[in-house]
Amino acid sequence: MHPLSRFVSAVAFAAALAGCATTSNVPLANPTAQVGAYRDTIDLEGKLSANYEKDGQPQSITVNFTWLQRPGNIDVSLFLPLGQTVALVNVTPAAATLTQSGRAPLVEKDIDTLTAKTLGWTLPVSGLRDWLQGYAVEAGGKRFAASPGHDNVVTSDGWRLHFVEWQNGPGGQPMPRRIDVARGATAGSGDVAIRIIVAPAGQS
Repeated sequence: MHPLSRFVSAVAFAAALAGCATTSNVPLANPTAQVGAYRDTIDLEGKLSANYEKDGQPQSITVNFTWLQRPGNIDVSLFLPLGQTVALVNVTPAAATLTQSGRAPLVEKDIDTLTAKTLGWTLPVSGLRDWLQGYAVEAGGKRFAASPGHDNVVTSDGWRLHFVEWQNGPGGQPMPRRIDVARGATAGSGDVAIRIIVAPAGQS
């Protein structure tokens, strides 16, 4: 079994037992507004669950994560519910690197290639830069800004996004709390369905 596959199995089991606390449902300050201006610097955390196919067999994983985004750099930590960090992902314009304790780092030209090779399916980190803030690029190339009343879009690379739940973000503007993401089979992987629960760092 690939080392990352063993890691995923361990994380999935532990996360399924312990889960992840989520933010409380509170009334939106501006329930009819769209998301606020895109920010290059954000600190988020939450839980990601995915169902996918690998070698023709259905698989599922659940991980807790932190997302630290700065101009030109993204750091994603994947960890057990008790707080043990088991993998780090760093993304820059030049490369994507996966680091696990006691193992040599794995490096690829971009994050989609890295996750496709290590997971057997593409974790769309490049898209998540936008999605976590309620933005996307539509199939026709137009910039999409979500709102509680305008919450579905198909992206230019074939992902179907549904911004299911919302929370108050900076300045009282709505920000996504739960995002459901799906894509049909491609040449590199089978069907993928992802559920993301997200909160500002320190609030999950």
